[in-house]
Amino acid sequence: MFGGKKTSSNSTIDSLIGASARIEGNLKFQGGLRIDGHIVGNVIADESQPSMLIISEQARIDGEVHATHLVVNGLINGPVYARELLELQPKARVVGNVQYTALEMHHGAIVQGTLSHAEDISRPPNLKLAASAPETTAKTGSASGKGN
Repeated sequence: MFGGKKTSSNSTIDSLIGASARIEGNLKFQGGLRIDGHIVGNVIADESQPSMLIISEQARIDGEVHATHLVVNGLINGPVYARELLELQPKARVVGNVQYTALEMHHGAIVQGTLSHAEDISRPPNLKLAASAPETTAKTGSASGKGN
């Protein structure tokens, strides 16, 4: 009603990793996930559907992070890929390069790496070659100026 944010990503949190949990290894998920604990490995959302990932203030991830909508208020040591929206809350710390489509960064958030805007990072760019004109050959006189 008052211009609230609307994204196509899922805003329901289906799963929670508690503050006392430590996971070593890659984590793949669908839907919504909130992380309060420590992950040593990559956290990757299923690209075939919208996803929501919340990294709370006490959370830490040592690895890559991929999600449609990503809200960060903890620490990420590794590259970040947000396919739609990246929200960096006041206590967010990212040590790594960040690719995003839309970015919301609050006062106090820190990124130690590059910020790169991407139209849609889930798909490779569609490169097209310029249409080439058909080759033409021009007949010219000889260098001596003598005609045949």
